Amino acid sequence: MTAHPPPTDTGPVQGFARIVSLDLIRGVGVLGILLMNAVSFKFGDAAYFNLSAGGSETWLDWAVGVGGEIFVDQKFMALFSLLFGAGMILFIDRAGARGRRAALLNLWRNGLLLLIGFLHALLWSGDVLMAYALSSVFLLALRKLPNRALISLGVAVFLLSVGTTLAAQHVADTTAASLADVWTPEENSGDDTAQSLVLLGFFLRALGLILVGAGLYRTGFMNGDMPARTYQRTAVVGLAVGLPLAAAGVIVTAASDYSREVAFIGQVPNTLGTIPAAMGYMSLIILWNNRADGWLKQRLRAVGRMALTNYLAQTVLGVFVLTRLLADADDVNRAAVLVFVAAVWALQVWWSQAWLRRFQFGPAEWLWRVATYRRGQPLRRRRAARTAGEPAR
Repeated sequence: MTAHPPPTDTGPVQGFARIVSLDLIRGVGVLGILLMNAVSFKFGDAAYFNLSAGGSETWLDWAVGVGGEIFVDQKFMALFSLLFGAGMILFIDRAGARGRRAALLNLWRNGLLLLIGFLHALLWSGDVLMAYALSSVFLLALRKLPNRALISLGVAVFLLSVGTTLAAQHVADTTAASLADVWTPEENSGDDTAQSLVLLGFFLRALGLILVGAGLYRTGFMNGDMPARTYQRTAVVGLAVGLPLAAAGVIVTAASDYSREVAFIGQVPNTLGTIPAAMGYMSLIILWNNRADGWLKQRLRAVGRMALTNYLAQTVLGVFVLTRLLADADDVNRAAVLVFVAAVWALQVWWSQAWLRRFQFGPAEWLWRVATYRRGQPLRRRRAARTAGEPAR
């Protein structure tokens, strides 16, 4: 299942040193993220949280929206965040094994990620990379905590976001604060109190999940090394808890006719169900990874190996097609956005493997590595390696 790099290697991790279960989880996660981000590309942030704020014209639109709230919203971003924590610990451990100054190298690496996120945010306000880069400072300081303590602290930080959600609801209930661009689609009126609390809650969720992911990775859970029964139980319990909680949030919000009185508290059940549901999804992916290989798994691993490239490309495509090209198209609804998502999935599942047959890293990953190590890195694969391919482990 895993392979470990030789300690004499002074460059970035090569293909044969990868943990393929992480690649598969990351690939599924980055594709799943597009399901919700595409809503923001076309209809704005309000429609992301409020199904009645845009794009819901037919019963099919409502079915797509409700399905997204229950099965997708926060869950795939949670997978992505858990993997970021795992990836940071993996990077530090391997850099230390090579004799490098791992902490300083990691700070530099995530400083670069902060810059990438800033540039990404200039294109689209929903960037997550800056939150990850800032969270990395906390993980770096806390990384030596025992696994159980790191996971427990991460869960506690994650739950603090419920407090910011309740505070935002209090602001909405007791003041005339505008919920523009948070719950209603009109232009922001200048009162940013609710938005600030939403952003703080978003950061706390990201930080908490990153801490949980770091501790979870060190237990060996993400590597697929635990007994199959462990993953089966985690999947059953996680989905049995997480998905009904998400459904409860949808019911509460819909029963109140999407009024501002439930704008934020209606999201609390979904937030509480995020970690269990994400753990359930992760367990199913690991169980699938441990079975016989197939073409789809190989392609999804390639998507995961190019996660940064694919994440940025999704924004470029989404902003160009949905925000600019189809900006005035009134007949584009949630169901039509789902067609766009499927088309981007097909494109990325194809191009990721096609690219990695010829090159060692995705273009964004390669540029990030060059800047991290401050020297050129080989990009093209050798002919023999392209012919032989890389066996799954």
